[in-house]
Amino acid sequence: MRFTLRQLEYFIAAGEAGSITLASERIHISQPSISTAISHLEQELNVQLFIRHHAQGLSLTPAGRDLLREAKALVSQAQNLYLKASEATDQVRGSLSLGCMVTLAPMLVPELTHSFTSAFPATSIRHMEGNHEELFDGLRRSEIDIAICYDLQIPEDVSFTPLAQLPPHVLMGEADPLARQPSIALADIAKKPMILLDLPISREYFLALFLNEGLEPTIAARSTHQEVVRTMVANGYGYSILNVTPRSDLALDGRKLVRVRLSGNHRPMTIGTAVLKSLRQSKLVSAFDTHCQSYVSNSYIPGMVAPSFAARRV
Repeated sequence: MRFTLRQLEYFIAAGEAGSITLASERIHISQPSISTAISHLEQELNVQLFIRHHAQGLSLTPAGRDLLREAKALVSQAQNLYLKASEATDQVRGSLSLGCMVTLAPMLVPELTHSFTSAFPATSIRHMEGNHEELFDGLRRSEIDIAICYDLQIPEDVSFTPLAQLPPHVLMGEADPLARQPSIALADIAKKPMILLDLPISREYFLALFLNEGLEPTIAARSTHQEVVRTMVANGYGYSILNVTPRSDLALDGRKLVRVRLSGNHRPMTIGTAVLKSLRQSKLVSAFDTHCQSYVSNSYIPGMVAPSFAARRV
C-alpha cells in the first residue's frame, strides 16, 4: 500500500466533519496536513473523494461514501491489533478517543489526560468537546470510546459512573450589591437579568431550578459559550447560575467574578464517565475509567475549586 493509516484517519475526520477546518479543530491537526492526505489518497486510489464547495465545506462523492465506510473498518481493525496485543501482554496501550462536556473540558482534560499518559506511556489520547447530545451521538457512532459528562438525561443505552458533585451557585460581578451576601435565594434574583448558559439539556437543568420553586427567571441574554457568560456577568449585564468552579475568579477580560452560595436544596450536577452498555470495554478504556474514578472526587477536581472548599469559601 502506498498510503498510510494516518492519511485514512485524516480522510475519516474530514468526511465526518464535512469540513477540513472543522476536522482540523477536532483532531488537532493542521489543515494543510489534512488536505495533503486527502489529495494523496485521491491520486493513489484514482478516485474523487469529495466535492469542494467554495466557503461551504466538503461533501462526499458516492465513491467517497463507500471508501469512508471501508476506511473506518480498516482503521478499526488496525487499532484492534494494539488492543489484542495489550491484552495478550497484559499491557495498557493504544489510542483512546475521549469526549468531554464542553464546559468541563478546559479544566478537566489537560491534567486528567496528562496524568494518565504519564502512568501509561504506551497510550495516547485524542479528545473532542461537545454538548451532551453530541457526546452521546459520538459514543453510538464509535467516534469516542468514553465520555466525561453530567448525569443529565442519561440515555438507556449508556452506562454512567458518578465521580463528583457540583452544586449550583450564583455568579455575579464584584460590583453587584448582592455579591457581598453570604447566600442568595432564587426568589431574590428571579426578576434580575439572567445570562443563561444555553446548551442542550444543561439549559433545562438551570430553568428547572426556578420552575421547582414556582419562579421564572428574567433571561436577558443567552450564550452557548461559558466564557462569554462569565465575561458578560463580570461586566455587569446580569447574573448567571453555573456549577463549574474554575480556580480563577477572573473573566477572560480580567474583570473579577464572585461566586455566591445558592440557598435552598437544589439538585447538583454530577460529573461522571459514560460508555455504551452494549460495547465490551477494552483494557485501555477500563484503565482510563478507573483512573478517572481514582483522580476525580468531591475532594479534588482537576482545574477546579473542589465543592467542599468552595462551600467554605463563600
